[in-house]
Amino acid sequence: MPRRLSFDIFCRVIDNFGDIGVCWRLSRQLALTHDVRLWVDDLHSFARIEPAVSSGAAQQTIERVRVLHWVAHMPLPEPQQVVIEAFACDPPADFIQKMALAGTLWINLEYLSAEPWVESFHALPSPQASGVRKAFFFPGFTPGTGGLLREDGLTAERDAWQTNPQARAELLRDLRVASTSIASVDTGALLIMLFCYANAPATQLLSALQASGREALVLVPAGVCPGLARGRHGQIDVQEIPFVSQHDFDRLLWSCDLNCVRGEDSLVRALWAGKPLLWHIYPQDDEAHLHKLDAWLACSPFSGMVQQAIRHWNDGNIACFAPAMSQALQGNGWNAWKTQSARWSDKLASQPDLASSLVDFCLKYSVKAK
Repeated sequence: MPRRLSFDIFCRVIDNFGDIGVCWRLSRQLALTHDVRLWVDDLHSFARIEPAVSSGAAQQTIERVRVLHWVAHMPLPEPQQVVIEAFACDPPADFIQKMALAGTLWINLEYLSAEPWVESFHALPSPQASGVRKAFFFPGFTPGTGGLLREDGLTAERDAWQTNPQARAELLRDLRVASTSIASVDTGALLIMLFCYANAPATQLLSALQASGREALVLVPAGVCPGLARGRHGQIDVQEIPFVSQHDFDRLLWSCDLNCVRGEDSLVRALWAGKPLLWHIYPQDDEAHLHKLDAWLACSPFSGMVQQAIRHWNDGNIACFAPAMSQALQGNGWNAWKTQSARWSDKLASQPDLASSLVDFCLKYSVKAK
């Protein structure tokens, strides 16, 4: 197989932004050196994180990626060499038949998890009655997995940004943050991103900040945490900002002192920021998400106090969250959290990235199949 590959990536938008966030980053990265078609069922949500998207177009090309609006009964082109179903969204049945005839490699790109069993299942074949070659591919935090999405030169770009406070101020002005609030950040107020699901104990986060004695500016994307009043809360200022492109979202995370993020895509981007974070994991039935959270915390370098705060940020134990978070924001606890976050980011960045690992796997798998 030639080194230049062709990919079909299928994405169903489940929770508004997480699924398409991962697929769009992966598509753009692969399209730098390969041919990529991205099939998306919800272009309106896609347009929230990529302003170039036309929500009414059946087909469009953005940053070398050919974007198809995935709808029922659409004309089906011939499959590419590799078909990626992101997060268990099967391609159309007629398309799968075409894949069998074309000898396509079918990749089941799974959700991100730190659970120990992931390494055992990563890259395993998944026999199909249709005869299509299929395999599991698991993102992850260890060398025994597919790794995390990370663009070439990302950490160097981050480091340059974080040494340029003027760039941060310009970004905040573009987001219509008040000039007085920008000035307070410049003089030491914490800058916090609050991007979480509706059931996060956001009010208790403000209480923890107040108890810690920290002045803070909390940025909330439009529509997030509707129950949290915007405006002043003592020394805490809560301001709403518009949704931004993935490019600006990265820079916003790089600019903040604490990133409260949700889902998979935002977690990975917060990890690359190298700053303290609170992860609000996507809730599942029977609290299965808490087992995944515990596995992630177990592989993290965070102190017991920080892990307790993150656990209670997710498990509904509001009474225990605020005091644990207040301690984590102060003194040696806060300094340790910052150091641990930066070091973990560097450690993860030393491992192969997801897109490169995926391409290597496709090439090796195809060679073995001949």
